[in-house]
Amino acid sequence: MGEKLLLHHLKTMDERVVDIAIEDGRIAAVTAPGTVRGGAPAFDGTGLYVSSGWIDLHAHAFPEFDPYGDELDEIGVRQGVTTVVDAGSCGADRIAELAASGRRARTKLLAFLNVSRIGLARIDELSDLAWIDEAAAIEAVRRHPDFVVGLKARISRSVVGDNGIAPLRLARTLSDATRLPLMVHIGSGPPAIGDILPLLRQGDILTHYLHGKPNNLFDALAGPLPALRAAIERGVRLDVGHGTASFSFAVAEAALRHGIAPDTISSDIYRGNRIHGPVYSLANVMTKFLALGYPLADVVAAVTSRAAASLGRPELGRIRKGDAAMLTLFEVKREPIALYDSEGAVRMSERRIEPKGVVIHGSFIPCEVRA
Repeated sequence: MGEKLLLHHLKTMDERVVDIAIEDGRIAAVTAPGTVRGGAPAFDGTGLYVSSGWIDLHAHAFPEFDPYGDELDEIGVRQGVTTVVDAGSCGADRIAELAASGRRARTKLLAFLNVSRIGLARIDELSDLAWIDEAAAIEAVRRHPDFVVGLKARISRSVVGDNGIAPLRLARTLSDATRLPLMVHIGSGPPAIGDILPLLRQGDILTHYLHGKPNNLFDALAGPLPALRAAIERGVRLDVGHGTASFSFAVAEAALRHGIAPDTISSDIYRGNRIHGPVYSLANVMTKFLALGYPLADVVAAVTSRAAASLGRPELGRIRKGDAAMLTLFEVKREPIALYDSEGAVRMSERRIEPKGVVIHGSFIPCEVRA
């Protein structure tokens, strides 16, 4: 018999109370409380929720890059996150190093390959079109088929320089060649958001969609841009990507009024905004969406089932017998918390989401970071 673990009295997102039996790192049973007894170390989860393991779809986990990097487990299992998706820290030049670092950690790591071969070695990585090396990118994808889940293009003025929309057109060509979706970062223009949106297709991800800079997706008077609604209708996914400078409460409130909800909630976390804010943790970002009025089940789906769907990895977003046991245990505490956006605005919440532990690789790991 292999290693076993039994989790008692956990509340699921549909408010059922269950026990979960784990054997050899896989879910052996999801049962009514008290059905499975004996023979395994047990954890009493009374008062806690359980979900499939949280997925942070947009983070930066290549510690060698400063300031835009961090230790994987610091932003992963210690914060209740079982899967971190690195959003373009590395291009073809260093993607193998990123993959190797993931194999040394407890947190599962996946990656969007930066379409610039230099990645975030410089923060203007698309200012020279020669760095968009199609052959190198295709070879990197070929070498890491289970690790690279898409391509990342940061399309804002400070990144593309004088190249305008040209880097995104080249990224689109790479997407076609590799059959991988694009994650596209938006921010200050040029290029104008109206030039970016038409190039995005079904399955592509628009990250930082709630940023408050000029060149954003919401007209102050008319609401969401028609091009945004058109992109949503053709299957473009909306990702939060909070970060240091890319989340505005005012814009998020406008989006909610107009029914423009996120497909995925992600942190864009790295060392600086983890320690000094305004991000701190994925749980902190999730709590902001509770404060905005989103139901808990929707907030959790945005870091579990919907994130898994965006990756084409549905098994990462469910709790099912036979699947690898990747779970997050968390509490919703009745406790006041001040929440900050990227512009210094504050909102108060009477509830906060606090991760308590994860199950991964057959082991329970307690969380060490308070959200």
